[in-house]
Amino acid sequence: MPGPLSGLTVLDLTSVVMGPFATQILGDLGADIIKIESPHGDIMRHMGASDRPTMGPIHVAVNRNKRSLVLDLQQPLARDALLRLAAGADVFLHAMRPDAIDRLGLSYETLRAVRSDIVYCGAYGYGNAGPYALEPAYDDMIQGVCGLAALNENLAGEPRFTPTVVGDKVSGLTVAYSILAALLHRSRTGEGQYLEVPMFESMVSFLMIEHMWERTFDREGGLAGYPRVISQLRKPHRTLDGYVCVLPYTDRNWQDFFNVADRLDLAADSRYATPGSRSEHYEELYGTLGEIIAMRTTAEWIASCKAANIPVAPVNRLEDLFDDPHLRQVGTFVSSNHPTLGTITQVKPPTNFSLTPAEIRRGAPQLGEHSREVLRQAGLTDKEIAALVASRATV
Repeated sequence: MPGPLSGLTVLDLTSVVMGPFATQILGDLGADIIKIESPHGDIMRHMGASDRPTMGPIHVAVNRNKRSLVLDLQQPLARDALLRLAAGADVFLHAMRPDAIDRLGLSYETLRAVRSDIVYCGAYGYGNAGPYALEPAYDDMIQGVCGLAALNENLAGEPRFTPTVVGDKVSGLTVAYSILAALLHRSRTGEGQYLEVPMFESMVSFLMIEHMWERTFDREGGLAGYPRVISQLRKPHRTLDGYVCVLPYTDRNWQDFFNVADRLDLAADSRYATPGSRSEHYEELYGTLGEIIAMRTTAEWIASCKAANIPVAPVNRLEDLFDDPHLRQVGTFVSSNHPTLGTITQVKPPTNFSLTPAEIRRGAPQLGEHSREVLRQAGLTDKEIAALVASRATV
């Protein structure tokens, strides 16, 4: 059965991770994603490609369910072809700075002239109304400026990047749900619109949910940062033979944990009796928790905590995920036969729809794999396509 976005066409001019992740989500949900690339291709094609030129693992990870169209948009013929495509598209997404997209002649006003109800989304580093609007933005820069790198100073003794491209991926999710909201509005009113999704503001919005803390009520002098979350002692705890994640959460959880640990003295300690009193003594509480957990094995803690309904989990390495019994049961990692790469393994879409399933319909495309197919669908003649090929505006 077709996915919930079947019938929608998205023109995707983005590269790296943020935009491609967003459009892959839409593609998994059934939309036709046309990935428009320069003749050199998305830079992620060349990262870690080794013996698979232009098909690096990150490109494969965020570009399935798409068709690749090469267009050198510096050439007028290619720009004209893109505008003909836009006449039949529902969404136009780019990640260029405003001055760059304007120089190409692909502003919202231009696209709206060929498709009045188009949803036009600019995925930027910083909002266009602010002084950083023209600054370059990559995940590292955004982790630094949004406060995330500094949060890690509490743990590492110096600012550190989080070891995943969290800025790109959070912003990609923001792009995806923003486009869906604009499409819902269009379905109700017939109106397209211009969207601006900035990475910096997206990450601040994401990060400050818990870290507004006292600044919620005292903007000038209150403490920012949720103390429990930024404590050095909030971490997987060492056991006799490894590590384990244990999180007594409710009053009952803590009482049960102290009983399981044979620490009745702590069960009677007023500092740990309520959420409010525990929040004032996180450092002592987490320090004591670590000392207790170090006295038994990982398996012992998992068994005893589960028996007492205390939240507990093992510490998986990335390699462990492929053998995790839950992920195996739900089929998270799926293998398929790619027409040029052979057997590849990917992570399936996480959401289960009862009527309109998300699915992997096609693997990530080779550079320009669908150029002529897409151009013909847009109404270009073989002669016009040949002219684009001759000028090296497409392949």
